[in-house]
Amino acid sequence: MDTQGRRNIDPADQWVLDPATGTYQLRLEPDDAAAAQPTVPEQSTGRAEPPSAAAPPPSSHGRRAARNGTGPNGTTTAGTGTARTGTGTGRAAAGPPSRRKAKPKASRKKKALLWTAGTVSFVLVAVCVGGYLVYQHFNNNITTVDVGNAGSKDVTHEGPMNILVIGTDSRVGLGKKYGDAGSVGHADTTILFHVSADRSNATAMSIPRDIVTSIPDCPTKQKDGSTKTIPGTPVQLTTPKFNESLGVDGRDPGCTMRAVSAMTGLTIDHFMMVNFEAVKTLSTAVGGVDVCLARPLVDPKSHLDLSAGPHNIQGETALEFVRTRHALQNQSDLDRIKLQQNFLSAMIRKIKSSGTLTNPKKLFTLANAATKALTVDSAIGSVSKLTSLAKDLSKVDSKHISFVTVPVVDNPNEKVHATVVVDQTRAPQLFSLIKNDVSLTEVKKPAATKTPDPRLVGPKATPHNTRVNVLNGSGTFGAAQNTVNWLQNTEGVNRSANGGNAPATDKTFLSYAPNQADQARSLAAMMGLPASALKQGTKDAAPLEYMTLTLGKDFVAPGTPIGPPTAAPADLPKTEADSTKCVS
Repeated sequence: MDTQGRRNIDPADQWVLDPATGTYQLRLEPDDAAAAQPTVPEQSTGRAEPPSAAAPPPSSHGRRAARNGTGPNGTTTAGTGTARTGTGTGRAAAGPPSRRKAKPKASRKKKALLWTAGTVSFVLVAVCVGGYLVYQHFNNNITTVDVGNAGSKDVTHEGPMNILVIGTDSRVGLGKKYGDAGSVGHADTTILFHVSADRSNATAMSIPRDIVTSIPDCPTKQKDGSTKTIPGTPVQLTTPKFNESLGVDGRDPGCTMRAVSAMTGLTIDHFMMVNFEAVKTLSTAVGGVDVCLARPLVDPKSHLDLSAGPHNIQGETALEFVRTRHALQNQSDLDRIKLQQNFLSAMIRKIKSSGTLTNPKKLFTLANAATKALTVDSAIGSVSKLTSLAKDLSKVDSKHISFVTVPVVDNPNEKVHATVVVDQTRAPQLFSLIKNDVSLTEVKKPAATKTPDPRLVGPKATPHNTRVNVLNGSGTFGAAQNTVNWLQNTEGVNRSANGGNAPATDKTFLSYAPNQADQARSLAAMMGLPASALKQGTKDAAPLEYMTLTLGKDFVAPGTPIGPPTAAPADLPKTEADSTKCVS
């Protein structure tokens, strides 16, 4: 209520434009109209004298005037004074008041609010429906494969994540332009993307397609829901090649996951697979990928022709870029891997720096292209699941993403080298780094205070006074003798001997007596043995008695630290995702 006993309605809001006359008129609420009704016959309108057509809408001055019974030009409103003061002809002269109450009319404000609420509701419904349709559109784009127990059933989890990215050379739907139009595709380009447990860094490890390796048995889901196990292929001198883990004999991406696990000892959580067309559509969706060449790349077979210097490539040119071999110096698959790593690094930088992820139009284009190109395992086979996974993995800063390649050597069983084999010295080191979640880049983390293990603290015997027998339980031929040679010729431990073979063991360990602790610490420092590998007995040894070092399957090479590595080797070839160096 206002100070005069009326409801809290601004009189200025009662002046409305009459479309019929083009003038402002006073329209009262029903209760006000009854109170302001003049004591004249009912045919009287009881309205105020309308202001002139040229008069402006009531101002704050007009509001005060309205409260005093005057119009916007100072004229007295008919009946208003009588309602307030009780003067005038009086209501008694009128007939009996009607018992029928006038139906309230919605004020202009209420009408506006109703229209606004209705419009907002419509927009919200439209957005929700549109969002649902877009969501369903993206979902329908995605192809899924049930890989059984080859991967994780959870979208993401605490701890490290390993995603296998497979680029297949399938020509299905692409015609004869890229070769056999009916090819179901093999594992042409394969990258194991490892993301650290704290999401501070990632390692993208390329696996050369021509590695000679065994392919394990593979249970595959059939269209009728049954499971068919495709027999594995044991490793021979020159066969099978890694790329045969997909496509051959009906092998699906789950078979490639199993082959990678068998080769590296790493557990794979999920896979994502794309074909040639994905390179074209994704590079176009992000507005081209910026690459820099140290020298021209010309390949008549793929029609690639790029001069030295910076280029923005997309579509067909981008595909030619990642597929070329003949334009490279050695024309090898290993050189092409380096080119592909450069391209992927540039694409990561482009997506993160061009506003793609914050621009709805760009994001829709990218998401549409990506989902059309993707085949994934069923555990991540929806937009919501992929979004959840992407949010988790996108925490990694691009400057802490390292690209590496599985270390390989030319196949010694070939005169003309067409295949490669895993380097049994360097590759296990890289696999161990990934397995133990060691970053290949320098990530600043809070310094952890670690108390040294008592077994490694104390005086050390000289190499000359260190005595040890070396046994081979690693399964690697000649490991014990190689270690003895290294100890004698490199470390000066001339009182070392080859003790022959031992039962197979997973872990390397050193057995010694309490009075040999100084020798044990000395040998542990030379061999890179962790404290957990030191097994001290309860009785002292006789004078000049030898300790026993048993090499396990974790043994890599003499002098190579055994146990979880703490840092990547300085000579490990790698490319950082934020590097903008020109590729040669």
